[in-house]
Amino acid sequence: MRVSPIVFPDPEVLGRKLAAEIAAEIEEAARAGRTYVLGCPGGRSAASTYRALADEVAARGLGLGHVVVVMMDEYVEVTSPGPRTPEYRVIDPDLPHSCLGFGRREIVGPLNAAAGPGRGIGSERLWVPDPTDPEAYDRRIADLGGIDLFLLASGAGDGHIAFNPAGSAVDSRTRVVALGEQTRTDNLATFPTFGGLADVPRYGVTVGIDTIRAQSRRVVMVAHGRDKGRAVQRLARAGGYEADWPATVFADCVRPRLYVDEAAMSASAALTSL
Repeated sequence: MRVSPIVFPDPEVLGRKLAAEIAAEIEEAARAGRTYVLGCPGGRSAASTYRALADEVAARGLGLGHVVVVMMDEYVEVTSPGPRTPEYRVIDPDLPHSCLGFGRREIVGPLNAAAGPGRGIGSERLWVPDPTDPEAYDRRIADLGGIDLFLLASGAGDGHIAFNPAGSAVDSRTRVVALGEQTRTDNLATFPTFGGLADVPRYGVTVGIDTIRAQSRRVVMVAHGRDKGRAVQRLARAGGYEADWPATVFADCVRPRLYVDEAAMSASAALTSL
């Protein structure tokens, strides 16, 4: 189904609106006595939402002991480059570009500080996929009943979602993938601590296209900034999954929403008029 963009003045207003929605869902889950599962990307797109969510937690006095944060992906490195079955391990979480490290610093840390001692998200409730058994991630998510809200982001240059490259199969599940050059180039902007393209890892473990589509109760795709103009153009016109722009999977998900800012929308309109 095609999803019309909901346009906000800037990323901060967008983040506050989305954070208020998440906080309300967290409250509702607590009243119902059930786990609330939030799927999260690393990087820039949801950063304003994460900041605003910490403010919402503090303002509402929310406890977060029932919340699980499911990260979409993580960089990995090759430990055994065997010709048939290479082996991988996740990178050091203390590295600036680690997705687990990002989750600790930018998501769980501020949320726990806002919630207060004894009321936060335990370390065992911040998940990243394991490259030694990637299929287990889908099972773990399914055992929780799926993801209540999956925040999504699209690569600016190639439409990757998590680390799913162009051409990813619609039925793909959590797995290790080689990162495309455009994806690695996009990540130079996401993590300025990289000295150059040679510093960006070449592999990652990622949730799959079907993981997102089948395991989400609802999704919100977030895109802001003029560099996301092409992404908004592709996402807004997608009627379903298009393998050459994997982020279009959001249109096949349950209750999809597309939240953009005016800069991204105007850049998209300019491309459309060419």
